[in-house]
Amino acid sequence: MTTLNLMGAGRVGRTLASLWARHGVFEIQDVLTSSLTSAQEACTAIGAGTAVATIQGMRPADVWMVAVQDARIAEVAHALAATHASGSSRPIVFHCSGAQNSSSLQPLAELGWRTASAHCILSFSNVAAAVQQFAGTACALEGDASACETMRAAFESIGAQTFGVASEDKVLYHAAAVFATNFLPVLQSVAEAAWTRSGVPPELIPHLRATLLRNAADNITRQGPAGALTGPAARGDVAAIARQADVVQAWDAPSGDAYRALSTLALRLAGH
Repeated sequence: MTTLNLMGAGRVGRTLASLWARHGVFEIQDVLTSSLTSAQEACTAIGAGTAVATIQGMRPADVWMVAVQDARIAEVAHALAATHASGSSRPIVFHCSGAQNSSSLQPLAELGWRTASAHCILSFSNVAAAVQQFAGTACALEGDASACETMRAAFESIGAQTFGVASEDKVLYHAAAVFATNFLPVLQSVAEAAWTRSGVPPELIPHLRATLLRNAADNITRQGPAGALTGPAARGDVAAIARQADVVQAWDAPSGDAYRALSTLALRLAGH
């Protein structure tokens, strides 16, 4: 079976390794994290793998997954190049960042390794939930063609829907994912703070949160973004938008700036 070494075993690393182990896609071999204890905990959670204390202690593998924080990817690539220059024949190494492309792994590419990046558009806030929700997840692949082909098969084996992204478009692709997911909790937080400030009973806010978010998601799913748009922007009521923007600005300046910018985009979406 194809062997896989895991460097970094946070929520993304544990989720993918668990799925690949369960489906017999990869033999999870060595796992390296910030400490031997956390590596052992990761192996237990994954249900496979051998915890190692140092990068020097990792055995050669067919595939290496770098699932560390974005800021450490280049550092890990340099360390791996320095300690495993002569691994198996042209191994694959990929990282899981959405914001960086495979050039972060350049020190390994210079040694003949096949480099790639693979980013899954899924909330990994909880490993158990992510494992259950993974089937059907969209995953963007970028990098060396043969590496991407191998990873395409690996991801599709656990239910992913894969597609390619050009290296120069990787940052824009990830920014789109941020718009789609990361800003929603921020916007909800602002809404709840404004409701609280304006006198909405605290016990009513969870109901508003659940109802409005569920209805909005249902409407977007059924009708698309333009069809689901409501409110003053949908009507083209720029006077109402201006009044509300001034009030929000007086209450909280960053929220006011966000209200104006988002209203401009909403007007454009509505065709006004």
